[in-house]
Amino acid sequence: MRPGGDLLRPEPVRRDRPGFADLFAALPVAVLVVGPDDRIVHANAMAEQTLNLSERIMAGQPLAAILPPPAGVEVRDGYGFAAYDTEIATARGVRMRVDFVEAQIADHPGWRAVTLHNAASSRGLGQSSDRAAGARAAVGAAAMLAHEIRNPLSGIRGAAQLLGAGELTQLIVTEVDRIAGLIDRMQEFGDTRPLPLAAENIYPLLGHARGVALAGFARGVRIDERYDPSLPLARINRDALTQVIINLLKNASEVVRNERKPCITITTAYRHGVTRAAGDGQPRLPLPIEICVIDNGPGAPADIAEHLFDPFISGRPEGQGLGLALVDKLVRDMGGIVQYAREGTPSFTVLRLLLPRAGA
Repeated sequence: MRPGGDLLRPEPVRRDRPGFADLFAALPVAVLVVGPDDRIVHANAMAEQTLNLSERIMAGQPLAAILPPPAGVEVRDGYGFAAYDTEIATARGVRMRVDFVEAQIADHPGWRAVTLHNAASSRGLGQSSDRAAGARAAVGAAAMLAHEIRNPLSGIRGAAQLLGAGELTQLIVTEVDRIAGLIDRMQEFGDTRPLPLAAENIYPLLGHARGVALAGFARGVRIDERYDPSLPLARINRDALTQVIINLLKNASEVVRNERKPCITITTAYRHGVTRAAGDGQPRLPLPIEICVIDNGPGAPADIAEHLFDPFISGRPEGQGLGLALVDKLVRDMGGIVQYAREGTPSFTVLRLLLPRAGA
């Protein structure tokens, strides 16, 4: 690509395939390209439709005159930012709720891309009242099973102890005790009290979840780790996050079973500028702690991708559709969000957790 005003105007290509400018214009997400002078250079068709302004009118205008940044967002030069489920006002006075993402364009210093996603349809944000109500109903149904589950758990724990000392025996006992604790919590899901949160190092929890997976349901599947060693403490609930990661690893292990080289990767990163709405009259909550569970499976069927976190929705014939609904609820209880995406070439499935850091 050429620098300057031709950033998105590459050299002509063969007529039998679309050029980059054609693909940019056809993107199903509103995109503005902003130059180093903070003025809009390009806008695709979806941006014209969303903002109700033509590219000709927007080109050359300061970004703030067309699309002011969301209130309460801290913009850090060189990093970009993401504000999920935020209200913006367009130049025409129209107010809407969107996910507002601004990113630096690689190899073009000072150039930025601003994208707007409809917050109501964003995958995995867990903000709709329908989803929250559905999750409560699903958890209520699960709570009715808690008494029946507790008895066999006691038998499993006793049998494990009879096996004697050993790493796998201790793993069984630890997991039974953790599940029993989760059952106790499940019986209180009707309670509106917040989930107890504390400053925690996520890495022992990720390591434990990975060990559980490799010793059981993910045996024979490679689980790689790509971690940011400088990640600060997160503000989470230990048992809730452990359950979330185990659920995501279990889902991933099931969908990659038919792949020639099944692989799951757990990654962590620090994301500057990612925030979400914390409630009416409250400042936006930063969510810089990112945990991703990535697999090389085929991804969710297109007809359910937008509803993966709804209760009783599953892409597998044998699935019950409760695992990701519980993941969504537990992540929301910790103040975070969970997202589903297909990324990369070839495409991989990414389940991304964004969580608050301790002291934020």
